[in-house]
Amino acid sequence: MQIRGAITALVTPFKNGQVDEEAYRRLIEWQIEQGINGLVPCGTTGESATLSHEEHRNVISICVDQVKGRVPVIAGAGSNNTREAIELTRHAKETGADAALLITPYYNKPTQEGLVAHFKAIAAEVSMPFIVYNVPGRTSVNLLPKTVARMFREIPEVKGIKEATGDLKQVSEVMEFCGPEFILLSGDDFTVLPLLSVGGVGVISVVSNICPSQMARMCTAF
Repeated sequence: MQIRGAITALVTPFKNGQVDEEAYRRLIEWQIEQGINGLVPCGTTGESATLSHEEHRNVISICVDQVKGRVPVIAGAGSNNTREAIELTRHAKETGADAALLITPYYNKPTQEGLVAHFKAIAAEVSMPFIVYNVPGRTSVNLLPKTVARMFREIPEVKGIKEATGDLKQVSEVMEFCGPEFILLSGDDFTVLPLLSVGGVGVISVVSNICPSQMARMCTAF
């Protein structure tokens, strides 16, 4: 399934301390009705850092079940613990997600070689499309363009990146080193237009939780 356009990083609604499944299903249905191009359950906006493992798995399962293949589901499955990332990615695949969104390990500050090893270890255990998430402002580590290109060459599962550095020079280098087959997605709403102008194909968006049709129209205009 094609990954491009406006992809919503879904909020996870809660009620009385529990995931509000009814509200979550309504949100997903409304997003699809409004013309969104894809959905991300359990991203940062979906409270991935504060969900229990049981809640995390449940939220992804609900999303896949409600979507029923109508748009791509890119399940948040990253962790700074490689074993945990493997298990979350395995669940995403078993549940039927189309791809996994895998953040670079946060807090640990791995080297570029360590970053490659982390993603190779996940791919060795679970083969499905990966969208790597680079957000140095949250993780304190920057996945450099040459490392992205190396991963794209050496790890078949790595299909693209959610780029949230806000650095257009870096974004341009990612496109230069990886080529047009690589899926370059903006990781910030404020960089959507400039990223599209250098070869990006869409955005994993927060604001599209409330205005999905407008974001989808902007992305597909390019």
